[in-house]
Amino acid sequence: MPSRVAVLSDIHGVLPALEAVLAEPDVVAADLIVLTGDIAAGPQPVEVLDLLAGLGDRICWVGGNADRELVEARAGRPASIEVSNWAAGQLREDQVARLAALPMTVTLEIDGLGPTLFCHATPRDDEEIVLVDSRMARWSEVFAGLPPEIGTVVCGHTHMPFTRLVDRRLVVNPGSIGMPYGGAGAWWAMLGQGVQLRRTAFDVDAACARVAAESAFPDAAAWADEYVRSQYSDAEALAVFAPRDGR
Repeated sequence: MPSRVAVLSDIHGVLPALEAVLAEPDVVAADLIVLTGDIAAGPQPVEVLDLLAGLGDRICWVGGNADRELVEARAGRPASIEVSNWAAGQLREDQVARLAALPMTVTLEIDGLGPTLFCHATPRDDEEIVLVDSRMARWSEVFAGLPPEIGTVVCGHTHMPFTRLVDRRLVVNPGSIGMPYGGAGAWWAMLGQGVQLRRTAFDVDAACARVAAESAFPDAAAWADEYVRSQYSDAEALAVFAPRDGR
């Protein structure tokens, strides 16, 4: 039973941010690293997937909507986001197969937390929206059918870190590694006897320069400037996402 679990979500193909988090001593020492989706849809998809695959069984993979969309784009159903269509074309066949096989949820027994379910958006859907201030009825709706023994749910998707209680369940969103809303840096979480929301600082200027230099995505420099620099605040993101949680 793992007692130290690092959770990395929404990497979105940003290699320098991922490298910074993987170098954190607590991540190096973790029993397990869980990825909660949207791993490769970004400017460095091949490199990110290769780095993670090289960690072997230290990684537990969960799929997100952007991972699914890469597979669909590769099969001839284009995504609505330009970088996703580009990234889909970069992947090797083994990487497409890996993404296609990702589970939507994984449940792990974690020392100190008990049965913990990991998903991307919600346990039942990889792209629906729940937020830190979503009403209780919305949370009850998206958690309908969960086994009662699940005491913690870890999700991602909205790129903003939070923890909150939902009718006796703890909900954790670690935030985003590669596309953070609310502040630059790579946001992640450490689970075990408790929950720690963490932010890894790195040289954002150097990271953006690397993405621009190393990615063949035509708009890599502008993409990095927009997302790696976290041009959008959490308040702005909440205003955009809020109508999508049914309020």
